[in-house]
Amino acid sequence: MIAFNNQPQVLDRVAALPRYVTAAPAPTADALLLASNESPYDPLPSVRQAVVEGSARLHRYPEMHSGELRAALAAGLHVGAEQIVAGTGSVGVLQQIVTAFAQHGDEVVYPWRSFEAYPILIGACGATAVPVPLTGAGEIDLAAMANAIGGSTKIVLLCLPNNPTGTLPPAEAVAGFVAAVPRHVLVVIDEAYLEFSGAGSLCLLRHGNVVVVRTFSKAYGLAGLRIGYAVTTVPIADALRQVFLPFGVTALAQSAALASLRAQDELDARVAAVIAERDRVHTRLCGHGWRVPRSHANFVWLAEPDRAARIGERLRANGVLARVFPGEGVRLTIGTPAMNDSALRVLLS
Repeated sequence: MIAFNNQPQVLDRVAALPRYVTAAPAPTADALLLASNESPYDPLPSVRQAVVEGSARLHRYPEMHSGELRAALAAGLHVGAEQIVAGTGSVGVLQQIVTAFAQHGDEVVYPWRSFEAYPILIGACGATAVPVPLTGAGEIDLAAMANAIGGSTKIVLLCLPNNPTGTLPPAEAVAGFVAAVPRHVLVVIDEAYLEFSGAGSLCLLRHGNVVVVRTFSKAYGLAGLRIGYAVTTVPIADALRQVFLPFGVTALAQSAALASLRAQDELDARVAAVIAERDRVHTRLCGHGWRVPRSHANFVWLAEPDRAARIGERLRANGVLARVFPGEGVRLTIGTPAMNDSALRVLLS
């Protein structure tokens, strides 16, 4: 083997980035996967058929800007198609946003703990992360976030509902916060779990400095295809299109998303089932003394900082994979009733 004394050196800011951590691999093939906030249901037959039919055209590049999908979304959301930008999941869209609007010397304010990708995306572009602690109840502290906005702030991130706590500020509080943010600061509202809360923020686009980010990964069950989108003003949307990954959103993902929109009634029924199970799990846990904030997403948060690692190991030993945040808590994705019953047997025994 040839030894090289002078090797390419990674940028210091990249070497210092936190790692995106996922759940440990499943110990057995039949382990219950309740760690990644995925849909517990198989793709709908019509969505699967769209993917199968699309596989015959894998030798062709996809439509670069997802025109048909953007038109369908625009009709349903009552906005212009030019206001929508598609990307590789909501995290891909978030990367476009941070790349286009933040650089060295800029600050990005966000709640913490929240989505793990935020500090990674911020640090990768050289900007400074400004995390604002949640309240003791696991809620986003809007007053503290407002106080954290300074002269160097370029972006404010809000995860609504918040991941991993599932909490959601009142709509009027969010509206008041956004109205108070200086107009030169971009407000990014991450609505990855919108369908489980029903509290959308598109009305806030009137301020002109707001981007609403959504995904097909969660409620729509297309996590494996990586497709999400942003809704914003035309100038901001144009900026996001300038930094996108060409052909990053595959044709299969676009076809599956379109088929999902056509099957909205079936998907709404699945969302309703998840919500019912989420509330049942929450009630059972609270009834046995667990500290669980009211969740507006497809997961519940076990606020047990001192026992988080032990809880995660106990679940794992019994074939249930949850997302453990050592020293903070455990996030348990809502699965089918049978999956949830298995998790509850472990937690309540």
